[in-house]
Amino acid sequence: MITGILRESGAENRVAMLPSEVAGLRKLGVEIIVEICAGAGAFVNDKEYHDAGASTAHRKIVINRSDILLSVNAPVQDDINSFREGQILCSLLNPLENHVWLEKARLASLTVLALDMIPRTTRAQSMDVLSSMGTVSGYRAVLEAALRSPRFFPMFMSAAGTIKPSKVLILGAGVAGLQAVAIARKLGAVVEVFDVRSAVKEEVKSLGAKFIEVEGAKEDAAAGGYAVEQTGEFRKKQQELIQRHAVLSDVVIATAQIPGRKAPLLLLKDTVLSMRPGSVIIDLAASTGGNCELTENGKTLDINGVKIIGKSDYPAEMPYDASKMFGSNLINLLKIMINKEGRLNLNVQDEILNCTIAVHEKEYISQRIKQILNIK
Repeated sequence: MITGILRESGAENRVAMLPSEVAGLRKLGVEIIVEICAGAGAFVNDKEYHDAGASTAHRKIVINRSDILLSVNAPVQDDINSFREGQILCSLLNPLENHVWLEKARLASLTVLALDMIPRTTRAQSMDVLSSMGTVSGYRAVLEAALRSPRFFPMFMSAAGTIKPSKVLILGAGVAGLQAVAIARKLGAVVEVFDVRSAVKEEVKSLGAKFIEVEGAKEDAAAGGYAVEQTGEFRKKQQELIQRHAVLSDVVIATAQIPGRKAPLLLLKDTVLSMRPGSVIIDLAASTGGNCELTENGKTLDINGVKIIGKSDYPAEMPYDASKMFGSNLINLLKIMINKEGRLNLNVQDEILNCTIAVHEKEYISQRIKQILNIK
């Protein structure tokens, strides 16, 4: 079986696998072809892939020869006509945004694995790409906030007097949020956290942060550990409580997202206008609409002295380690798809694959994707 690794387009610097992970995949008896210069953005050259046992080729050759194609993001639209029936594509998908691309892939009889649909279960933990990338985002967001803020994060006591620690509010206690808590606390900030899931309360407290709780949150065990959409009455209560805490904060890091849905609106325009000049908001949910009403994806705004940074692509700015984590997750996923002889064994009934396979043999498979796209 041949696995191809594609080069990413645009400003994406990550690659689906580094040479170290390619060497691990080779142990499964798989031949690997890497698109020329695929690792350039992550500071890896083609010779390193050759040394790991892979070959390199131009994009058309990689697509033509491979049984499985790996990429960080869904391949560009123009590639659809180059793929052949039965070929397997593995990438992050964002099915709501890329539903037209996915429908073309279905009609072309491709098999698409959406890595952002991997369930958050114990067995799938080592394959959870979103958690890995969330770790990178939470880490980088706090560091950027510390650099952008006009105030120290830790408390300082000196001959010049006492400097109070910064107050940081984190919206969402998923992987990115919890990583942000850990880094902000290590830098000495006072941290408060909001999340609709009561299950994360103890994790937040164990990291030394205060958990802000709004009564009446709706939770769904079938959501696989993700947050679910809340009622209008609850959203009103949460916005009021968040506003009271936000106006007293020096930094707000917004990470709350609902897979396949628009990001919940948590910070209203009036809240931003009530915050102190010099405050910093970093919105990691910018690509799905943002948690802040004023967020613009990919832009830094200054609203009455409050900086709003809409940024969802921090992993692309830390491409080497982000790619290493991504590739490790991929190898663990491929292990349940490849038998001991190095041949493909795609069991659609496997609990992980059943959630992750978006389309197969011209049918939509993942129930979550069917719900997101309203497919009966």
